[in-house]
Amino acid sequence: MDRKIKKNKWTFKRIGIIIVASAFAFFLFYNFALAPGGTKLKVEAGKINIATVYEGDFREYIPVDGNVLPIKTIRLDAIEGGVVERKFNEGGVVIQKGDTILKLSNNNLLQSYVREETQVFRLVNDLQNTKLSLKRNKFILQRNLSELDFQISAAKDNYERSKPLHKEKIISDQEFLNIEREYKRLVSNRKIEIESQEFDKISTKQQIFQLEETLVRTKNNLEMISGNLENLYVRAPIEGRLSSVDVEVGESISVGQNIGQIDDVSGFKVRAEIDEHYISRIYEGLVGTFDFASKNYGLELRKIYPEVNNGLFQVDLSFSEGIPEGIRRGQTLQIRLQLSENITAVQIPRGSFYNTTGGNWIFVLDPSEEFATKRKIRLGRQNQRFYEVLEGLNPGEKVVVSSYDGYNDKDRLVFK
Repeated sequence: MDRKIKKNKWTFKRIGIIIVASAFAFFLFYNFALAPGGTKLKVEAGKINIATVYEGDFREYIPVDGNVLPIKTIRLDAIEGGVVERKFNEGGVVIQKGDTILKLSNNNLLQSYVREETQVFRLVNDLQNTKLSLKRNKFILQRNLSELDFQISAAKDNYERSKPLHKEKIISDQEFLNIEREYKRLVSNRKIEIESQEFDKISTKQQIFQLEETLVRTKNNLEMISGNLENLYVRAPIEGRLSSVDVEVGESISVGQNIGQIDDVSGFKVRAEIDEHYISRIYEGLVGTFDFASKNYGLELRKIYPEVNNGLFQVDLSFSEGIPEGIRRGQTLQIRLQLSENITAVQIPRGSFYNTTGGNWIFVLDPSEEFATKRKIRLGRQNQRFYEVLEGLNPGEKVVVSSYDGYNDKDRLVFK
């Protein structure tokens, strides 16, 4: 009778397969669940940028664009209105102080000048006649007084001689009374003449004073109108470059209208626009630098404009070490405006990693430099080249600063 032989399921081959499969499963479990760093990704070392954390001098500055402008620009506004009669200079030429740029004509102003000039001549003539009248009256007074004095002297002699004759009844009472009345009348007339002449004298002097005051005012008006006529010649207030003349011959110009401008080419300044985010940290005296013609030059902030437009405000900077040779009006400069003094800080170079992490974490290389792990960090201030590291990194460590696109959700980068 045949006996059924029980087949052995645990052969060496099967046990080997199970051991290998278990080891592979454990390997996978270890790498994706238990291994340090959690999820990982293999990357090519040549496709990433690695930088070293170091400690050194750090300055916070912001990049701003500045435009080169003349140190001073004078607007040419019409002081008097009129019609452009002649243009002596066109825009773009260098002119000297006092050079005539435009000549305007204004008939109304010219007629006013003629009227005032005529009035001055009339007042001068009236004043001279009044003064002559005063002198004539003085001579008339002297002549009248002389004549009265002669008559009074004769009347007095007749009166004195008549007194004894009247006492001796040689002449009648009526005749003596007439002689006495004539004498007293002449004496009274002399007093009246003196008073009348004194009144005329005072009145004439008052008239002369009023004429002189009127003449002074009229002359002042004439000088003012003469100055206005002179203002019809638009002249350069400074030496510089006439950058523009925005009018043509025959054009009517109103008072205060801008007709051009002059740039003072004796120096330059730089005007820059800064984001209003920094307005509380910007003050006069801040320094900046820029590169021009392969050299580095310094700037100093001189003026802050308080107006904010479209989130930007303007500042003026001056060249602190002389104006670079060859610089021109309108050029744009890339300025590094320093916001803080030099400090010693741990820092890392700027990189595209910041766009993904916001500076909250970074991949740090293992000392073996075979892999990098994610680490939390805290960054502070920044400039055009570096970030200040406040927490999470030590000098000498190496970090990945290139873009994290494609592996921002990984915990470990393995280099191959």
